[in-house]
Amino acid sequence: MEMNQYLSMFIDESNDHLQALNENMLRLEQQPEDISIVQIIFRSAHTLKGMSATMGFEDLASLTHEMENVLDLVRNSKLGMNGHIFDTLFKCLDALEGMVQDIINGGTGKSDVEELVQRLKAIVKGDVGGSGTAKPAASSSSNVPPSFLLDQFQLSILSQSLESGHKAFYIEVKVREDCLLKAARAYMVFDVLERNGEVIKSYPSVQEIEQEQFERSFSVYYITQVDEQLLQDQLSRVSEIESVELNAVDKDTLAEMENSQQSADQASKAKLETAATVISTSPATTVSPVASAESNAPRTAPAAQSSGSAAPRTIRVDIERLDSLMNLFSELLIDRVRLEQLASEVKRNDLTETVEHMARVSADLQNIVLKLRMVPVESVFNRFPRMVRDLAKSLDKKVDLIIVGAETELDRTVIDEIGDPLVHLIRNAVDHGVEPIAERISLGKPEVGTVHLRAYHSGNHVFIEIEEDGKGINRPKVLETAIKRGVVTPEEAKNLSDEEVNMLIFAAGFSTADKVSDISGRGVGLDVVKSKITSLGGHVSVHSTLGSGTRFSIQLPLTLSIIAAMLIKLGSEKYAFPLSSIVETGAVKRADIRTLHGNRMIEYRQSIIPVVSLAALVDSPDYRDDEETETEMLIIRKGDKLAAILVDEFIGQSEIVLKPLGKYLAGNLGVVSGATILGDGQVALIVDTNALIK
Repeated sequence: MEMNQYLSMFIDESNDHLQALNENMLRLEQQPEDISIVQIIFRSAHTLKGMSATMGFEDLASLTHEMENVLDLVRNSKLGMNGHIFDTLFKCLDALEGMVQDIINGGTGKSDVEELVQRLKAIVKGDVGGSGTAKPAASSSSNVPPSFLLDQFQLSILSQSLESGHKAFYIEVKVREDCLLKAARAYMVFDVLERNGEVIKSYPSVQEIEQEQFERSFSVYYITQVDEQLLQDQLSRVSEIESVELNAVDKDTLAEMENSQQSADQASKAKLETAATVISTSPATTVSPVASAESNAPRTAPAAQSSGSAAPRTIRVDIERLDSLMNLFSELLIDRVRLEQLASEVKRNDLTETVEHMARVSADLQNIVLKLRMVPVESVFNRFPRMVRDLAKSLDKKVDLIIVGAETELDRTVIDEIGDPLVHLIRNAVDHGVEPIAERISLGKPEVGTVHLRAYHSGNHVFIEIEEDGKGINRPKVLETAIKRGVVTPEEAKNLSDEEVNMLIFAAGFSTADKVSDISGRGVGLDVVKSKITSLGGHVSVHSTLGSGTRFSIQLPLTLSIIAAMLIKLGSEKYAFPLSSIVETGAVKRADIRTLHGNRMIEYRQSIIPVVSLAALVDSPDYRDDEETETEMLIIRKGDKLAAILVDEFIGQSEIVLKPLGKYLAGNLGVVSGATILGDGQVALIVDTNALIK
């Protein structure tokens, strides 16, 4: 069997499972008694083991197999989780990620996992390293796992069946390890059972079994009038079934199960009452030492729903095909605009109606094409709760990571590149920003530091912010380090504004760390962040208040996108302004434009706003300033800042394809974010309104 053709699928699936394992392990760390989370983790580990074994990656398979053994004990309530077990499992996830990364880089995926395997085997044998407890298996004559308790209705059915002379069984069926179609074999077993009696309950559920969401075995409670030996023979005849174990359920066993159910109900009720009391009496929630799963991660569906939901109907598509589709559609859009112009000139009803219908269809197609390329930043943000947990633990700090706006969508090409810069900034926030616990308490701050990670849209840009409530940037220390390293001269340092001083931390080799550690202090990081964001056509800025914290703000363009824009003319040239940045359009008398301290201003809705001539800014060849007594203007907004842009005339609104200008123009046109091709074949530059206001 040729495996190379399946390698890309294996890599994608493995990354998805590893991400799910990390997220659910963090959730389990906050709710160690929640068995439903353990079930999800177990299934992900089991699937990853099966895929690795099939592809021939033995080290991956052996490590996940040992993880399965530990998780199996936990989900059957034979082992209690503790810090030692969590740390071991997290180390295993790191090793798995390393092996998958090696495979991505063309390696064999081999790694020395013997130490981790031995640690996992020791945990299985009872060496749980501290406060964890190895719990004895529940003693029951029916060998029923605690998570498989029947409800009162199902117990009453069993009880009535026994009284009426029926036989009741708890049946465990194990499928052979080399079975290819587990769900089909399970269906054949259920077919035999349903022909001879009635299934009261199955574990896992019937839906999960149909979707192959079970390991090698499944269990059922069953009532029948057929003899036990005959039933055993019929079930054993099903192909690829390794074993069938029938346990008779009698009245004594049933009574024991009813007692177990009542005890479980009472414990659950007591737990709910305790929780209600805590909520009603405690004014604030207790914050955990590590990043809280509730606040860290974007809201996820409840475990019970995710475990029983239908398989997602998705298909993986090569990014190059999406690029090709977008380019073809942009050509179609250009032709559509041209057809609309021709139809308005020809003025034939049948042509106009056809073009209007084509416009409606292409608008729907445009929405679909755009959404195909857009990916929520959640796919990048998801890795950070785990990273912050590990950092906080290694630095002996308490840190909460709060994620807002994870659903904000960004172009796939930008998503692929933005991960590393964000890693550097978050590590910097936890290490340099958030103070140690003792220092925070002495300053009157909460002992738990907070790092906010936000994403939101503004105009044709996406903004990502990392903000912490730490010590802030120490201006004197930054200047002292910058002068010592030759970044600025002492004379230049005296004239720098606070914002300019903050930006010095992005200089190559700059670091204010007193000692070098494996987290920071080597002077590598923030300069890489700035160069990467600049290469993406973005911009990074820093705002800091000493003693209160620092906010890094990253502005990223929506590259290769389609936007609604206002087209304007400057003499023979045409320009486009993103419609989302325009407040209104109007006309202004040149006599109303005043000059204050060398800057032109205008009164607008009871406030004074700056006036910018676009022709002067882009050095238009048809530049005319005072030929007319009145001129058109656009009022644009960025945040709470407004500005008036003088233009020659308005052409109208249009949907345009945003194309990057290429490297040869990068940095030369600060107010231009891209270009577009119009219906008549002309190229129009797209004005970056954020840069204009800045």
